[in-house]
Amino acid sequence: MGFGNALKRTGRVLLSTDDGTLMRHAFTAVLSVAAILVVVDYRDLVLDGQHPGLATPGTDPALPVLPPSLTDGKPEGAPGDIKTAQETLRAPIRFDLKPGGILTAEGTVDAGSADRFRAEIEARGEYVKTVQLSSPGGSVADALAISALIREKGLSTDVKAGALCASSCPLILAGGVTRSVEDGAIIGVHQIYDGSGQQARAPTGAEAMAMTQVTTARIGRHLQQMGVKPDLWLLGLETPPDSLHYLTAKEMADTALVTAPVKRKS
Repeated sequence: MGFGNALKRTGRVLLSTDDGTLMRHAFTAVLSVAAILVVVDYRDLVLDGQHPGLATPGTDPALPVLPPSLTDGKPEGAPGDIKTAQETLRAPIRFDLKPGGILTAEGTVDAGSADRFRAEIEARGEYVKTVQLSSPGGSVADALAISALIREKGLSTDVKAGALCASSCPLILAGGVTRSVEDGAIIGVHQIYDGSGQQARAPTGAEAMAMTQVTTARIGRHLQQMGVKPDLWLLGLETPPDSLHYLTAKEMADTALVTAPVKRKS
């Protein structure tokens, strides 16, 4: 839509300035405008139930909410092959301790996954050095909580070649004290949306707007605290929730999502 294109142009122009104060104020304005777009996407794609890839009100809130591009086997137009099995990605996220202090986190970030992650860290945290991710995303609140705990414990994050880290998963990646991505990993972002169906009725426009603004602010603040530049969030805000923007090695470096150049496969 023309409004979305205007948002893209405005965000890029404002973020190109060297004036840090102007950038902060401009970013806040862009987030506010983007919230309107997210609500429009929410109402059009979720409340009307017109897109087969999104959950609709009244569906089981435990079911993973995946971008429609993931529903036919793999993300449409993905820049590489995903080696993680689809049944693994669709299942609730599972944590498994591997040799060398690597804790794998594979699957959908479902509601309650942050509590399971905390229990895992409390039980075996002294052995964990790196959280290795392969997830299509899911619950934003749980992803933020997992990310915050990773930073609190001083852990690193990593995405291996052939793994997918999309939607809310990059928020978890951002929590690492050091953050690495291997060449061949697939990292994708898009707008937030709520297709969980946890409410018995569809929220009004004002309620949806309020929820979106709160979540948008939480994500922006979290990324800033993790040392990730706001440009990453803008890339997500520019991408409709039924699509994915695949990050290039340059975008990951420029936004500080990774703390070292993308690693070549060993």
